[in-house]
Amino acid sequence: MSLIYPRDGLKAHPLNASPAYTSTLKRAPSQPLILLPHTLSEISGPAFGHSAVQAGDSDLTLQHEGEPLGERIIVTGRVLDEDGRPVPHTLVEIWQANAAGRYVHLRDQHPAPLDPNFTGAGRAMTDAEGRYRFVTIKPGAYPWRNHHNAWRPAHIHFSLFGPSFLSRVITQMYFPGDPLFAYDPIFQSIPDAKARERLISRFDIDTTEPEWALGYQFDIVLRGRDATPLEEPHDD
Repeated sequence: MSLIYPRDGLKAHPLNASPAYTSTLKRAPSQPLILLPHTLSEISGPAFGHSAVQAGDSDLTLQHEGEPLGERIIVTGRVLDEDGRPVPHTLVEIWQANAAGRYVHLRDQHPAPLDPNFTGAGRAMTDAEGRYRFVTIKPGAYPWRNHHNAWRPAHIHFSLFGPSFLSRVITQMYFPGDPLFAYDPIFQSIPDAKARERLISRFDIDTTEPEWALGYQFDIVLRGRDATPLEEPHDD
């Protein structure tokens, strides 16, 4: 990546406070930001998990004794910089709801069944071409009580770690054609329609494997005018 930070890339991200996404009103900054100096460990220390990734960690369907319920899918893509160059050796972690739309989390009160064969989390490292690949189950939509009849579109959370703790970014991947896009304040909190489209994966017949799983492509651009919208706080 270049050393000059591309400010235009900030326009891709959601606003810190988005009134329709009600919880942002409590966590958005209400005072001017204060710059704190970074410590050496923050900018150069190794990110937790890079050295602990095993080959099977990227297949969320093989982590238990049986096959999880739902539609098996392959999600793959590349991590790229603003000039389209691959970003290798990036730790990519995902987490998601199961096929019924429920997370393995104590605070998830959605009365959908848990799947004993699906925990919903995995990780992988990008290769020399910046490519990652996961095998998982297509998540279901779920209610989230933000407003009347609020349902989140099916999505997968992505966390990416570069060489240090300060290089972590978080985003979400959606599926093409979801009818809930127009009703979801999180998706709609991104002002730029083209930026919203960059969160939607692309069905890919070449990634699809015959009689086994559908394939989706989801590239992540870290910054610049084609940046993938991210969840961390930023300058509005």
